[in-house]
Amino acid sequence: MTDKIQAPVAKIIPKTLEKHGDIRIDNYFWLNERENPEVIDYLNEENDYYKALTAHTKQLQTELFEEMKSRIKEDDESVPYLYNGYYYITRFETGKDYPIYSRKKGSLDAKEEIMFNCNEMAKGKKYFQLSGLSISMDNQFATFALDTVGNRIYTIQIKDLQTGKILADKLENTTSESTWANDNKTLFYTKQDKQTLRSDKVYKHVLGADSSKDELVYFEKDDTFYVSVFKEKSRKYIVIGSSSKVTTEFRTILADKPDSKFKVFQKRKRGLEYTISHYNDSFYIVTNADKATNFKVMKTPENATSKENWTDLIPHRADVLIEDIEIFKNYLVVSERSNGLNKIRIMPWSGEGGYYLPFEIETYTAYTGTNVDFDTDILRYGYQSMATPSSVIDFNMKTKTKEIKKEQQVLGGKFNKNNYTEERIWATATDGTKVPISMVYRKELKKDGTNPLLLYGYGSYGASMDPFFSSTTLSLLDRGFIFAIAHIRGGEDLGRQWYEDGKFLKKKNTFTDFIDCSKFVINQKYTSEKHLYAEGGSAGGLLMGAVVNMAPELYNGVIAQVPFVDVMTTMLDETIPLTTGEYDEWGNPNVKKYYDYMRSYSPYDNVKAQNYPNMYISTGLHDSQVQYWEPAKWVAKLRVLKTNDNLLFLDTNMDAGHGGASGRFEALKELAKEFSFLLDLERIKSN
Repeated sequence: MTDKIQAPVAKIIPKTLEKHGDIRIDNYFWLNERENPEVIDYLNEENDYYKALTAHTKQLQTELFEEMKSRIKEDDESVPYLYNGYYYITRFETGKDYPIYSRKKGSLDAKEEIMFNCNEMAKGKKYFQLSGLSISMDNQFATFALDTVGNRIYTIQIKDLQTGKILADKLENTTSESTWANDNKTLFYTKQDKQTLRSDKVYKHVLGADSSKDELVYFEKDDTFYVSVFKEKSRKYIVIGSSSKVTTEFRTILADKPDSKFKVFQKRKRGLEYTISHYNDSFYIVTNADKATNFKVMKTPENATSKENWTDLIPHRADVLIEDIEIFKNYLVVSERSNGLNKIRIMPWSGEGGYYLPFEIETYTAYTGTNVDFDTDILRYGYQSMATPSSVIDFNMKTKTKEIKKEQQVLGGKFNKNNYTEERIWATATDGTKVPISMVYRKELKKDGTNPLLLYGYGSYGASMDPFFSSTTLSLLDRGFIFAIAHIRGGEDLGRQWYEDGKFLKKKNTFTDFIDCSKFVINQKYTSEKHLYAEGGSAGGLLMGAVVNMAPELYNGVIAQVPFVDVMTTMLDETIPLTTGEYDEWGNPNVKKYYDYMRSYSPYDNVKAQNYPNMYISTGLHDSQVQYWEPAKWVAKLRVLKTNDNLLFLDTNMDAGHGGASGRFEALKELAKEFSFLLDLERIKSN
């Protein structure tokens, strides 16, 4: 695919980096100088190059965008939920990018009160994010947090919902998170370190007070921990949470007594993880205590919360992961996972007649939804599968009847779920482990090795990549693609051990699992090397970087979104957001055994002279999680070393951060770029 248009070539300025006697020469280290005009020029050159070489797909991008947009119900709204006397609703209007947050008092027939119209608030801004809504107990005040850059640094403000006026109080440099005490005037909120963006402080603010004099109620000294603050569902306690990747600790005060001193629930002990839920005179604890790898549920009196008082309620099971619990007046609802599938277990407090919600297929996701009310028999949960649009369902735990409150509408008149096949297959990894793959495709598709297949993967942080429905993916399915998710190790799809076997010094299992899944779908004739595509973002972008170094011949094209690819330099720089907190995921490279292992797979450090697939790489200039210079350096190095003329694109959104564009339609345009990249490659292969 040779073109006359010359690809940008980044200037080489060698920088010597040394650790443990190992010397790395980084020719593109200078690209981390965000304020350097030459850096901005280089990113713009890459953008211009991408636009020039994809100009012929512009019409296809527009067609895809319009097609995806046409399936969306533009004037959509959420299922209302009742909280403290008000029904809360989030809705969109036709043609508008941003949500409107509203409420109705006591009845859905009551007059709508618009709390925030984000379309009005976002005017004139290239990026807009409203987050952290929290309502005072008397329903008069709402906190809200704004980020207008995309760097996850928020300013919290307060609106008087009776007068419609925004108060003078401004809380700067926050995480967006805040919660009200029961006195309707005291607010607890979290702030972050300006350099690393680690949430490390909890402050107390009183309405009308000078925020510069807000009281610091907790500071987290350990730079591997992050803090949060929230109110228990029972509304009796305010809780400060401190958590690292492998350890948690909580502190509580009575929400009626905001000036009291926070008390430690159970002192941190490395490796001990727990979450707490209050009900009546007890706390219910989901924990890995006593070597409960897959977690168990325990109970303790609210006035004796240290571990020696905890007693087992649901014991540990080797084949069932307990993910979460929901507490109701008459029921305990447990979210479990076994054999890679979600299970929702209903357990009456009476101890009699517990049961599981029934789900028929193997490519679904089910999860508890917004359940803010204690005194109800109704459980709200969500359900979707790869061919079934997402539904919000109210289930009566007493009568075992359900009411579908809302099913996602797929407009355009062409979608029929019966036109698609969804299945779960199992690939065998190099070490004999069986790895599940969920997939969906058109029913008429033949397994003859000629089908384009997009394989998606993540595989980090214990995040499970459950099967999901996507109306946008229909644009690929209806053009003959298979869409598949590889449930590789490093996620928690098959339980906690699945995660443990894909981190630290076992991280390479994540990459080899994905490669083995790729080989399996080729061997089973779902696709072939000429038609296989891979996609991953953030830590999934690290996955993409690793597999194209290890097995580039398997893929015709790869999409890497905001990819974490410069593992060594980032993990050795403690000033970068997230780094120190990441030691419990990847290892600490200041320790030689972790350094050596990370060095052996870090995508940027292992780029070599070989053929690479066609690649589309995206990033955001203001990304605070994976800095833009990681993909920029990676692309610069790939340009020099790759030995074929396959496409290599770096597309930088100069106005966005880690999550990409903030408006719902702008996000569709970014997706249209990715899909057009795949479809154009497939067109070329088919000609």
